[in-house]
Order: sequence, then structure tokens, then C-alpha cells
Amino acid sequence: MATVGGTHAVVLGASLAGTLAAAALVDHVDHVTLVERDRIPLGPAPRQGVPQARHAHLLWSGGAWAIEALLPGTIPRWLAAGARRIGLPDEVVMMTPQGWMPRFAGTQFLITCGRDLLDWVVREQVLADERVSLHRAEAVGLIGDQVRVTGVRLRDPDGRTLWELPADLIVDATGHGSRAHRWLADLGLGPVLRRTVDPGLAYATRVFKAPPLLGVDFPALNVYADPRQPRPGQTAILLPIENHQWIVTLSGTRGGHPPDDAVGFVEFARRVRHPLIGDLIATLEPVGPVYSSSSPGNRRWYFERLPRWPQGFVVLGDAVATYNPAYGHGMSVAARSAVALRDILRRYGLRRPDVARRAQRAIARAVKPAWIMATGQDIRYPDVVGEPPSLATRLLRRYLDRLFTVARHRQMIMRALTDVMTLSRPMLSLLHPVTTTVALLTPERPPLADPPLSEWERLLSFGPRADINLNRRCL
Repeated sequence: MATVGGTHAVVLGASLAGTLAAAALVDHVDHVTLVERDRIPLGPAPRQGVPQARHAHLLWSGGAWAIEALLPGTIPRWLAAGARRIGLPDEVVMMTPQGWMPRFAGTQFLITCGRDLLDWVVREQVLADERVSLHRAEAVGLIGDQVRVTGVRLRDPDGRTLWELPADLIVDATGHGSRAHRWLADLGLGPVLRRTVDPGLAYATRVFKAPPLLGVDFPALNVYADPRQPRPGQTAILLPIENHQWIVTLSGTRGGHPPDDAVGFVEFARRVRHPLIGDLIATLEPVGPVYSSSSPGNRRWYFERLPRWPQGFVVLGDAVATYNPAYGHGMSVAARSAVALRDILRRYGLRRPDVARRAQRAIARAVKPAWIMATGQDIRYPDVVGEPPSLATRLLRRYLDRLFTVARHRQMIMRALTDVMTLSRPMLSLLHPVTTTVALLTPERPPLADPPLSEWERLLSFGPRADINLNRRCL
């Protein structure tokens, strides 16, 4: 708990966003209390409040480096625990709406492993710091007024005991179920603007034993939907993870959800725009059942636009914005948001009256690129719920479509795109005069006819079926 006479911060939620927020705060206060409603496992095990953890997760290099900045040595710890560092685009077989992307040595990467393992490596480091403590309770409200939040009202697991915990700073990292907008309204500071782009997403995931000769070195596979087509968007992703396993997640928008049975799972994977993943897993041994769930879609709270913001309160992670998980940006944005919080505290200090407002605005800037990329695509699917895109969004979307078309054959454009996709460089970098000139003047060429697998990858993947017709018609 807080030290007597010292400064104290409380972080609500001990998932990835919350533990990273604690790491961002620990050098700026005397003590950080992590408050978590659910029981925290001792190792890399499932947690009740994170049902989406069963699905495939990837951490882009921009997010990985952000976590490394907060907790040096985390990337080596993940790899030592069994995670994979997959080079981008050389170790990713990716089909975008514009077709198969080339594979060549790049500077970006992604980290793949089970979400439980990824969270545990971070949580273990944060809780090893004697300045951080963990308390099991549920936040039910804020203490304070329109000028300043001075603490949080908590309820213990017994459901009856209510108590108050004072703090110099409260950070809400309770995820998409956050009640921050209600708490602010109770203080007379609402309403908070919310925008939603909901294509009606649902997911199904199954883990498989990797073939004996393939698990460690096989590339990640990703078949994206094409939102330009008048049909539900259906995707398939395969990621190598720890314990010589592959995790496969299928997703579908409204009217095209994946089934939750074993036979239907493989058939759905074969029916997406290319059957590569479905054909690959058809004879593999599964590890456990098919897990399915739905998604709240893309939702963003514009806290930074409130005319007044109280001292002592910050919101980050999924409590600010959620995205279509197919794009893999949620964890990376949470990491970059925690770095933004740390940087604001470094620059202005905890005691400055407007530091919380400055932090909230910095977090909004960290959220914006992923929000634009996700909603700009998802708004195109049939039966989507959301506001029509602005003219600026439509123009940007057309430009991105052009960039991906040219990237099929121009490595410099593919590098520029991967820099932005991984949140390693700002979106404005795509407007560099050289990038723009090459994108607009390069003649369009046909896409690759086949998935860019090497000969040994084909042979080891399909064995006697290596002559399988991988050049199936792409939808």
C-alpha cells in the first residue's frame, strides 16, 4: 500500500495495459498499487477476466520496443520462455486485400506467443519491484470532484466490504468494460464522446501441434479479408508459439462468423480468400477444443475532448479504444500509451496541475494511428454499424490501397508500410515525397500467383501432398 507521507499511484486493472502503466509510474511516485478484480495466476496461466487471451495475439515491433523501454530485457525474457521473434516481412506469408506480399529482409518484427505467457513475463517483472503491490478488489467509483480526483472507491471480493483508497494519481486500465465515462459523468464532467465502427466480429481459435520439422522456423501465415468486396470479411491467421505449437484464429464479420466445431473450423479456414491455412492444418493433431467468442469491434472514447479534465486521473489501454484484433494493434497501442504517460511525467512532474490532461492527450495521439487503420478498413464491410467515413479518411484509404498494390513489387514501399503497420513510425512518414512519387508513378503489375513459400516450406508442410494446388482462386 501507499507509504506514509509519500506519493501514491493506483492502477486499476492488472492485465498488460495495467502492469505497463505501473512500470511507467514507478519512478515518479513512492508506491504503486495495482488493483485487480480477478485472481492473478502465479505463472503463465489463463485469467478469468481475459477470455480473448485464448485467441492468437501478436505484438508488433513498435509495441515490443515500447515495452523494452519500460522494462529493459523483456524481449529476451519472452524468447527464453519460448516466444518467437518473427522478422517482417521475411518471415511472414501475408495475403493483403491486394494480394500476396513479397518476403525480404526487413527491419521490423513481431513477437508471437500465447497471451498468458506474454502477460506473465511482464507481470513478473513489475511485481518484483518492491515499490509495486497488488490488491484484489473491484473499483466502483472515484473520489473527488470536477477539479481533482483524490482516490478510488473499492469493493473487496466478498462483494460487501467497501472502502476508499487515496492516491495522487489514478490510472484506469480496466479494459473495454471500463466505467470511466460514467465515473466522470458522476463528477459532472460528462458526457464523453464515443465513436464505434462495429462490423459484428466473431472469432474461433484452435491450437495444433506443429509438424516435427517445422515448428521453430516456419513463418507466420495471415490471409486477410478484402473489405472492398460485397461480402462478409473472413480471415485466417497461423502463428508459431511456444511448446512447438501453432495457434490458428479465424474471424468473420456480421453474416460470416466462423463455426465452433472441429470439422467446420477446418472448412472455414479453407473458404477464406486462400485455402493455405486450412489445407495445412487439416491433418495436424489439435491441442484442445475450438474456442469462440465475439468482439466489441472498434470503439473509442474521446476523453481528451472534454472541456474540463480533473487532476489525478488518466485512462489508457482498451478503456480508451478497442480495435479489430485481426490487425494486432491493441497490445502495441497499450504499450505506447504507457510510454506516453511516462514521458509526460518525466517532462512535467506529478505535481503539475495539468499533467493528467497532458497525459490523456498524449495517449490519444498514441491511439490515433491504429484507430485510423482499423476503422478505415472495417467501415467497408456489409452491415457495419458506424458513421460513414470523412472525405479525408476515404482519401487516405485510397492512398493506402495504392501503397499496398505497389508494395507487391517495390521493397521500399513495403518497408514504409511495415514501419507504419508495426507502429514504429508515424503515418505521416507515408507522405514523404519519395514514397508518394514512387507509389503514384509505379505501373501496376499482377500480384504473385502463389503464396511465397520456399520449396522446403512447401515440402515440409505438405509432405507427399507437396504438389497440392496452392494456386487456388483467390476471392
